Amino acid sequence: MDSSGIELLRTKLILLCQGWRDNDDADFLRHDPGLRLAVSDRRGGAALFPGPDAAGDGGGRPPRRPQGLASQPTLSRFIDAVAAPQNLPAVHDSPLEAAARRIRAMNRGRRLAQLTIDVDSLPAVVHGHQPGSLYNGHYGERIYHPLIATAGEQGDLLGGRLRHGNVHTADGAEAFVVKMLDQAERRICVKAHLRMDAGFPSDPLLAALEARRTRYTCRIRKNAVLDRMAQPYLKRPVGRPPCEPRLWTHELQYQADSWSRPRRVVLVVQEKPDELFPHHFWLVTNWPARRLDGPDLLEHYRRRGLAEAHMGELMNVLAPALSSSPRAKSHYRGQAPRRSAVPVDSFESNEALLLLNMLAYNIVHSVRCALVRVTRQGWSLGRLREQVLKAGGRLVLGGRRVTVVLSGVGSRYWSELLAWLQRLDPVEA
Repeated sequence: MDSSGIELLRTKLILLCQGWRDNDDADFLRHDPGLRLAVSDRRGGAALFPGPDAAGDGGGRPPRRPQGLASQPTLSRFIDAVAAPQNLPAVHDSPLEAAARRIRAMNRGRRLAQLTIDVDSLPAVVHGHQPGSLYNGHYGERIYHPLIATAGEQGDLLGGRLRHGNVHTADGAEAFVVKMLDQAERRICVKAHLRMDAGFPSDPLLAALEARRTRYTCRIRKNAVLDRMAQPYLKRPVGRPPCEPRLWTHELQYQADSWSRPRRVVLVVQEKPDELFPHHFWLVTNWPARRLDGPDLLEHYRRRGLAEAHMGELMNVLAPALSSSPRAKSHYRGQAPRRSAVPVDSFESNEALLLLNMLAYNIVHSVRCALVRVTRQGWSLGRLREQVLKAGGRLVLGGRRVTVVLSGVGSRYWSELLAWLQRLDPVEA
């Protein structure tokens, strides 16, 4: 390989940030000079042209053949290398480290006083028979079923874990959540809180959160006992219902058969226009009522929608292509291979791909947060990708200097962005 490991990492990340999902796209973009400048360790013209050709004229001039990006086979071997057991822990740590650096840099180098972490599972649809992908009856497709942790209000992705496609939502959640809380409180915030959906609450997980004094808010599924408890509160008030929807919250205590003790639950009753019966759902929490009463707790839980939007951007905008499969080559350059290749763990390779996509998302999200501040307008990832990351331009070579001349719109955004980045406080690793 002509490229160093850090150059291969930059290549993969910039391709993901720009929307090139497959390694095959690297061959199509291999001779793009702008991308080569962005990923190279070399400076000036050395990033575009290799060193002097010893077999040439000896004049010290570089040949006119440009130095290309890494090829598709090279990037595939790189993914297999980072998925090795000795490297995968560092890849797991990379999304949280990127999030911690951005958040602390925008907070004058300090940790936040508190942070809400949202944990959820997502369907990662595959179009093959990749190891570990299975049909999931809830989603009706063949999927992987990863766990994702998000910094709720900030929008950064903190970590993930790839799981088989048919596992339950809460499979492995206890170890994942406790480890994520420990890491977040060490690097991002002083105290972390947790929000989860209805598939997660179990007595071991809730007990572990209570043992470490972590505040949590979770939705819980309805059952016959909860339905009986809710019946006295599901009656409409006297009088004609208003045109606007109404909402009530009620404080109760509830202990499920699998729980070791009673816990505070909040019944949320919603009345919608033109519907005969009110809707209701339940929240379980260990927040004291004096700190968060029913309406405030509901408002706190509803902010979870922002985290779901960021997770949706990961799956819909970056759209990770988890396509690694252990398919042996029957032919190589028109001939049968002389020896079989060393087998790789395709499930681990797909997990590394998911984590690299999460790291790429955090990089793009960091750029978005900076642009929101300097332009004072909202930015979607799609708009940022098309107007900033894919800004057109040309390269001007003069002596040993390479000048990048961007198009009108892109140059304005990049000049404001780079000036703002210079004012950030440096953050130690």
